[in-house]
Amino acid sequence: MNALNEQEVDGGAVKPALPFFLFGKFKEVGFGDKLFRGITGFFAFLILVLALMTFLALWVNSGPCFKAMGWKFLISSEWDPIQQKFGAVPFVYGTLVSSFLALLIATPLGLGISLFLTELAPLNLRTPVAFVVDILAAIPSVVYGLWGMFVLAPIMQAYIDPVMVKVIGGPFFVTTSIGLSFFTAGVILSIMILPTIIVISREVFEAVPNVYRESAKALGATDWETIQLSVLKPSKPGVVGAVMLGLGRALGETMAVTMVIGNMAQVTPNLLAPGHSMASVIANEFTEATGDVYLAALSEIGLLLMVITLVLNIAAHLLVWFTTRNYGRA
Repeated sequence: MNALNEQEVDGGAVKPALPFFLFGKFKEVGFGDKLFRGITGFFAFLILVLALMTFLALWVNSGPCFKAMGWKFLISSEWDPIQQKFGAVPFVYGTLVSSFLALLIATPLGLGISLFLTELAPLNLRTPVAFVVDILAAIPSVVYGLWGMFVLAPIMQAYIDPVMVKVIGGPFFVTTSIGLSFFTAGVILSIMILPTIIVISREVFEAVPNVYRESAKALGATDWETIQLSVLKPSKPGVVGAVMLGLGRALGETMAVTMVIGNMAQVTPNLLAPGHSMASVIANEFTEATGDVYLAALSEIGLLLMVITLVLNIAAHLLVWFTTRNYGRA
C-alpha cells in the first residue's frame, strides 16, 4: 500500500499515517522548537541574573559606608564628604517629593487622554494622538532636561512660581526661585511619565469587555455614567498599576531631574526651593567622589533606589496582569 494512503490505529482512533519521507522533517521541527524554547528561556533567565548581579555589586560596594554609618545612613540628613558623614534623607525626600508632584500632575491628564482615546475619540483621530504619545516616550531624557533648563525654568520663574506664591502660599510656596526647584522637577517628570500612564491605562481600558458598556447603555446610562461604572470601576487595579509604573520611571529618572532640581541637599516643605534626588546625587558626585566611604555612600543610595524601583514595578505589573487576566486579555 502506498505511504500516502496508509492508516494507523492509535488509541482506537484511525488517522492517516505520515509519509515516510516527511517523518524525519517533522522530527527535526520538534527538535528545533525545543532548541528555540531553550534559547529564549535562557535569555529570559539571563535578565534575572543581570539584575541579581547588579544588586550584589551595589551591596558589596556599599559595604564600607554601611560599616561606617550603619543604619544611621537611612535616617540622617547630613551630607558632608569632607567629614565623612553621609545621610540619605535629603535625597530620598527629594525623590519622593518630585515623583509625587509628577503623579499629581500626570495622573489626571494621562487617564483623561486614555479615556478619550478608548471611549470618545473618533477612529481617525486615535492613531495620530497615539503616534504623538509614542514620540513623547521616545525623546531622550537629556533633551527633556535641556528643554526644562532653558525653556521651562525661566517660564516657571517668571510666571508660574509668582502665581503659586500668591494663590497657595506657605509653607509649600514661600518665595519665588530661579526656576530650578522641586516644583520644576515635578513638572518635567510629569511630562516624561505621561506616555507610560497613557499607554498602560489605555490597554487596561481596552481589556474591559464591550458587553459591560452595552449593558450600561441599555439601562439608560449616559456616556459619563457608562465610563464611570463600566470602565473605570472594574479597571481600578490596572489603573493603579499604570500609575505605579509611571512612578517607577519618575523615581529612577536622572539627567532631566539633575538639570532642573537645583542640586542642593536639604529637606524643606518649600517646593520652590532647590533640592536633590537619589539619581541626581549619583550623577553629580560619582566622578568626583574620593575615598572608599564616599563611593560606598553613593553605591548605597543606588542600592536603595534599585530596591524601591523594583518593588514598585513588580507590584504595578501584578496589578495590570490581575486586571487584564480577569477579562481574558492576559
